[in-house]
Order: sequence, then C-alpha cells, then structure tokens
Amino acid sequence: MFVNVNANPANKPKFAGELDGLSHAPVVLSEFKYNRGAEIFGEAEPAEYVYQVVEGAVRSYKLLSDGRRQIGAFHLVGDIFGLENGPTHRFTAEAIVETTVRLAKRVSLEHFAETDALVARDLLTMTTNNLQHAENHMLLLGRKTSLERVAAFLLEMDTRLTAAGVMALPMSRRDIADYLGLTLETVSRALSCLHEKGILGFLGQTQRQIVLLDRPQLAKLDL
Repeated sequence: MFVNVNANPANKPKFAGELDGLSHAPVVLSEFKYNRGAEIFGEAEPAEYVYQVVEGAVRSYKLLSDGRRQIGAFHLVGDIFGLENGPTHRFTAEAIVETTVRLAKRVSLEHFAETDALVARDLLTMTTNNLQHAENHMLLLGRKTSLERVAAFLLEMDTRLTAAGVMALPMSRRDIADYLGLTLETVSRALSCLHEKGILGFLGQTQRQIVLLDRPQLAKLDL
C-alpha cells in the first residue's frame, strides 16, 4: 500500500536531481510513500508514469520461469526509473525500505519532448544511461567470476552511496545475490574473503554498513 504525502497539489515539486534539465517544462509531480516490500508497479502493467526516488531505495526485477528472481537495477535517491521505450513495464519495481517517490505522467513528458528540444534531449540522455547500465550489467553477469562480480557491485555502490567514508547498503545480501546472479552463500563468502584480505570492513551487526579500506586493490578485481 502507498500513502499520498503530497497533501497540497499547489505545492507539488517539479523534477529535481537528474531531471533538472526538465525544470523549465510545466510538469508537476505527485509524491507517494511506499512501505518496505510494497510494489510500485508490476511487470507488463501500463507504463503510464516516470518515477524518481526521493528517499529510500527501489529494486527492479523479473521472476524467471523457474521461480528465480533476477534484479536488473537498484534505484537510489535521485535516480529515475520506469522510463520505458514501449507501452508496458518490463520489470516489477518494489520498495526495498520505506521509500518516497515522485512520479509524473509519461504522456506529459512525451508531449513536451515533441515541442521542446531540450526536454527531448534530457529524456534521450536518461534512456541512454539506462541502456548503458543494462549493457554493463549483462557483461558483469556473463564474463566475471563471483569475486569480480561482488567487487564490481561494491565499486558501483561506492560511487552512489558512500557518505563520510561509510557505504550504507539498503539492500540485503539476498538482493545482492539476485542482482549478481549468484547464490546468497557465494556472496557471503566473497564478502568474507574481501574482509580477510583487508579490502573492506563491516560496521554494525547486520554488516550492511561497509567501509572500503583498499579501493585500489578492490578495483584490481574488477577488470
């Protein structure tokens, strides 16, 4: 379930973060809060909105024919998701933790893109970024060992999450495993190996807060 936290329509915020380039377009956003594990949209549902994470984190995934889950992307604060090149969503999107998102009608963005070259350029840039991430993820799944995959994931999160030297992961190790195409046990062993090598340290009992102690050595594993 979600709760509309945008009580006053007159105060709806415009696009922010990655969508600064669209701020001159008269597009306003609705803002919603999703509980942990709540579905934001489902695979094959009409792609009527484009979303941005305000607080929290979101995972996009597909359920495979054998029941396994493949996570395609993690969307963190400021990230845009749900921007499709077809009429329906290709993935299901869920809130990983308590999450607030902004959403705008896709048809409104497409309308302004038809008449405003800057809006069209910004939408193309976002689409290209999503494609680049998908290509990188495909190479990660197809060409890297388990330790290299975990190293690549940590380096990706390091650029997106680290504050004051600490990487606070909102996702569980099960999420990481489903993102990297590995088992939970394999991810745990890889993290333990990196810890034993002095490449990273853990904070807290859940071990979701990670300190990277040797980034150059970690980068050598992501070749």
